[in-house]
Amino acid sequence: MFYQTRSQNGFSAAFQILRLIFVNTVRHVRKSNGNPLIGLIVNISQAMVLVVVFTFMYSILGVRGTAIRGNFILYIMSGIFLFLTHNKALGAVAGAEGASSPMMQHAPMNTAIAIASAALSSLYIQVLSVTVILVGYSLGWGGVTFQNMVGAFGMLLLAWASGASIGMVVLAAKPWAPGFVGIIQQLYMRANMFTSGKMFVANQTPGYMLAMFSWNPLFHTIDQARGFTFVNYNPHNSSITYPVYFTLTFITIGLLAEFFTRKRISLSWGAR
Repeated sequence: MFYQTRSQNGFSAAFQILRLIFVNTVRHVRKSNGNPLIGLIVNISQAMVLVVVFTFMYSILGVRGTAIRGNFILYIMSGIFLFLTHNKALGAVAGAEGASSPMMQHAPMNTAIAIASAALSSLYIQVLSVTVILVGYSLGWGGVTFQNMVGAFGMLLLAWASGASIGMVVLAAKPWAPGFVGIIQQLYMRANMFTSGKMFVANQTPGYMLAMFSWNPLFHTIDQARGFTFVNYNPHNSSITYPVYFTLTFITIGLLAEFFTRKRISLSWGAR
């Protein structure tokens, strides 16, 4: 086919990339459900089911007193929201179109746009779901008060970014061993149910047990988010810098691995 090249300045090229990211993000949002409203309701339902299950479990086991003093439901939500945001971002980026995808046959499309669109679509759904749930809870059961809402939202973004960075590494490694990498991805996402620290307070965790959780960036973001949420909680066993460095490291590894895979991947790999 004939292709006419056009010279572009930096501004027009950046605008075209942003437009492609926006269009592809909308496509990702609508991909799982044809109706975006249904997709939002499904995501809200998943979060609400986890909140109800953990609230019921705390009440049955009689360990409700071990939570942070304050709004107990907000304590549960602070862990559930970041847990879902992290795992959803990981799954979305890991499932993004790779270099061998038919979408890459379109000239302006590339893997960077696919990865950014997958990550942003996940963030959009999660932020919208969190907003709807918090507004609904505040209208039905009383106001929701954050000590530092900007800081708590920043931890939500950090949980999303760390999940997306891990997803980039998974996406780059999946063409080489799809079965094995898929198992590792599922093991990590299932392990987050326990190692993320959403079920307990980090300050009350014995020192010999912290090594089981401190490697997980989600553990740090959830604990720090609770510090920004509750006025009477000051996290001592977590930090903001660790998930930041973790995210930057995995983004770098993911970009290098994706470039290496993109130069060597073949369409025949999908037939194995």
